[in-house]
Amino acid sequence: MVNQLVQKLREKEDKMIEIRRYLHQHPELSFKEEATPKYIEEFYEGKDCTVETNVGPKGLKVTIDSGKPGKTLAIRADFDALPIQEDTGLSFSSKNEGVMHACGHDAHTAYMLILADTLIELKDQFTGKVIDIHQPAEEVPPGGAQAMIKDGVLDGVDHVLGVHVMSHMPAGKVLYGSGNVQTGRDIFKLKITGSGGHGSSPHTANDSIVAGAYFVNSVQTVVSRRLNPFETGVVTIGSFDGKGQFNVIKESVELEGDVRALTDDTKHTIQKEVKRLVHGLEETFGVTCELEYTDDYPALYNDPDFTDYVVTTLQNAELPDIEAVEACEPQPPSEDFAYYAKELPSTFIYAGAAPDDGKIYPHHHPKFNINEKSLLVAAEAVGTVVLDYLK
Repeated sequence: MVNQLVQKLREKEDKMIEIRRYLHQHPELSFKEEATPKYIEEFYEGKDCTVETNVGPKGLKVTIDSGKPGKTLAIRADFDALPIQEDTGLSFSSKNEGVMHACGHDAHTAYMLILADTLIELKDQFTGKVIDIHQPAEEVPPGGAQAMIKDGVLDGVDHVLGVHVMSHMPAGKVLYGSGNVQTGRDIFKLKITGSGGHGSSPHTANDSIVAGAYFVNSVQTVVSRRLNPFETGVVTIGSFDGKGQFNVIKESVELEGDVRALTDDTKHTIQKEVKRLVHGLEETFGVTCELEYTDDYPALYNDPDFTDYVVTTLQNAELPDIEAVEACEPQPPSEDFAYYAKELPSTFIYAGAAPDDGKIYPHHHPKFNINEKSLLVAAEAVGTVVLDYLK
């Protein structure tokens, strides 16, 4: 059965790449997806499956039912893009100004569409059901996963499996981790208000920029002095809006920060300490602070037992287009697949996608690109697990 899967996927590889390139040319931002879900819906027209649209509300739930009793495995692919102006020079570059598939979600959708088409052809050979989760809005909080879960996308599901193409990992390899594998994320905005004045007379004002600069430096001590050295945590101040005139003391400044942590407990510790520092800022500098702190994506936890099953299955399968199945370090970015993993024992794996020319750019970069061999690798890996799990 796996040999049939591989043969069919290889025959459809060109179509997989064609779909990826079409989607790459027509990216849509999170929560603004209109044409993409319609494209996905039209792909399934006439195929022997059940398609539910407006799940979450722009997602799609596709059920491939073997007609025989058994287990249910969900596989998930996201389809949103980013507010980035593409600078790759590709012949299939984005046609939408200021919007780009700079994270690989076009590849995720393309592989899963062709895999779903192939599983439909093979469904008389397995039992139970496959659920294809086509998810919008992975990039922007609160993300698309929570709304799809609320709308019942996981009803009756036993496990969820996801894969992400990774531009910095070697093409041809599948990589994995067990336990906490990607960081959780929080976002905060801080407005510091003092009193404005003339630059020549600082004693008559209360300088919000000085207070803000103190906060930028002191917040780094949360990681260096409040976390166990074996915990993973990052606090980044990505925006400091203090622009004004050289001889004017600004009344207020606004900062925005990004928090990452490999466990939810660490994330909550950082949140508590940031709030404590803000309170101390008011006491120390006599300013007033407005803190908007968003408890965002949780840390992504790969269930050890299900992950071990996925890895063992792939290693035993000896798939021709997968050079190796190897463990890797936890990944710093956050991922709203974590919400599925909160609900059910789940696993998130990676398909290496480093370009053959060695020009590797990180995800969310204007020059980001992938090795399109990774689409077939992702399809073979996920498809093999599906067939083995439902055999």
